[in-house]
Parts: sequence; structure tokens; C-alpha cells
Amino acid sequence: MKQISLLSDTHGLLDKRFIPHLKDSDEIWHAGDIGNLNTYDELCKLSEVRAVYGNIDNHQLRIILNEELLFKCEEVNIFMTHIAGYPGKYSKGITHKIEMYKPNLIISGHSHILKVMNDKKNNLLFMNPGAAGNYGIHKVKTIVKFNIDGKDIKELKIIEVEK
Repeated sequence: MKQISLLSDTHGLLDKRFIPHLKDSDEIWHAGDIGNLNTYDELCKLSEVRAVYGNIDNHQLRIILNEELLFKCEEVNIFMTHIAGYPGKYSKGITHKIEMYKPNLIISGHSHILKVMNDKKNNLLFMNPGAAGNYGIHKVKTIVKFNIDGKDIKELKIIEVEK
């Protein structure tokens, strides 16, 4: 079993109130718009990190990170990218990638809107953790914690702090 902390859109700020939640995770997943190399390095000091770059991330992050990640955690196939839209309104090209990669879980960021939903058409779970940074339209900062045990994604929790 793996405990995962999922965040996105930190935009160069790692809120110290999230650190205890990140530290106790087996892995931290960041769905892009990290903001700068220092923020990425801070995350790497807390736990193992899997991350993609987002549309605001500079060349330093784009050198070390990919736009997309396809990986397996336990028995779950995961596809992560910063801009994916959401079930029923996927961004251009995402439906083709779902058909090609056949993920069980899609992780996305960008919208700053927390959204966890089943995509029944594609038989997968979609997660967008909202935004963990200060920049943007969101009213609260959020991260998502969950466990992956074999094929099961369970014990999902939303951690919310004031902006």
C-alpha cells in the first residue's frame, strides 16, 4: 500500500501548513505549475516526488520534468499531465491518449478547481487536486491524500487551508 499526496498549481509557494501532510506520504505527486526549482526541491526533501511541468513552469523545470507521465503505482496505471480538462470535456488529444494508454487514473491540474470524478465512459477515475498556491481565482488551497492498495484507490481525504 502507498499513501499519496497530490497537489497542483503551487505557483512558487509551498504553504507550510501542508508540510505535515506531505511529509507522511510515501509519494508526492504534483500536477504542474510548480512555479520554480526551489519549490520542487522543497517537495523532494519531504518525500519521493513524481511531477509534470505546467504552462507557467520555466526552462529549469522543463529540463528535469516531462509534460506527461505514465506510470504504475501498485496495480494502478496512472496518466498525469497539467492540462487535461475533465470527463466529458477533455482537452484536445486527451481522449486519444486515454485510448492509447488505458489508465485507471488520470491526474490533472491547471483549472484550480478541485474535482474527483468517475469517468464511466472510459472506466477510470479523474482527479484534479485544485490549487495549493496563492495565485489564482480559488478561495481555498487544497491538496488530496489517498491510498493505493493493489488496484484500489481508497481513503481519499481533502486537505483545505485558507488562502
